Amino acid sequence: MKLISDYHVHSAFSGDSETPMEEMIKKGISIGLQRICFTDHIDYDYPTQYLDYGCVFEFEVENYFKEISLLRKKYEGQIKILAGIELGMKPDLANRLEKLVSAFPFDFVIASSHLLDNYDPYYPDYWDSIHNNTEYGIRRYFQSIRENVEAFQNFDVYGHLDYIVRYAPDKNFVYDPACFQEEVDALLKAIIQAGKGIEVNTAGLKYGLPFAHPKEEILKRFFALGGTYFTVGSDAHKPEHLAYDFSKEAERLEALQISSYYRIFENRKPMIP
Repeated sequence: MKLISDYHVHSAFSGDSETPMEEMIKKGISIGLQRICFTDHIDYDYPTQYLDYGCVFEFEVENYFKEISLLRKKYEGQIKILAGIELGMKPDLANRLEKLVSAFPFDFVIASSHLLDNYDPYYPDYWDSIHNNTEYGIRRYFQSIRENVEAFQNFDVYGHLDYIVRYAPDKNFVYDPACFQEEVDALLKAIIQAGKGIEVNTAGLKYGLPFAHPKEEILKRFFALGGTYFTVGSDAHKPEHLAYDFSKEAERLEALQISSYYRIFENRKPMIP
């Protein structure tokens, strides 16, 4: 299995990246990528308590497509450039997200959970609000993914399913997906019922975890329950993180005997690479 397409890439259109699209493209060409899919952040109604941190995760989508169009022409024949989006999910945003996704010709749409009960678990105030109960925080995160999928289904994959474990304050907590089996099964069944896939996100490795997101128990369970495909992305916000540990992850996916489920996207359609 070869991973030569990165389907989760951020640029300066995202509020947490300063990298111009063109820098990411040049890096992709230099490391031999055949495809790069920009999936910059749209997180509507981001909690106001974080505005002092400069957290604005919205951008002018028209300008986004203009930039991608220019770069496609400039780098034609060197790398395929796809237009994606990463949607920050909340059940009350379903109508607004539907309007956005329906209005533009995205190639690929990632649904992700960055917020939980109007907190961002990246920041300590979420954990303070639940008395630093790591197990409860993770359980509630998984429950919220199911709620999000039940409210909105116009996406292609759900991103970084166990992303929250990066930010758990109890560093002695041992994360075992089996402890959350009921919640994990419920969210996976919701994704499968919606006819969608999940993402393998190598940023977990970048953050020092011994696994990409999601942990292999969840990945295997998805296909045991009837899941049909996954995509792979680095979640890179800087050029040096593009296609992060893709060779290592390809070996893991081969060992799990699920590489046949790997897909890339174009015009919102899954394709065998």
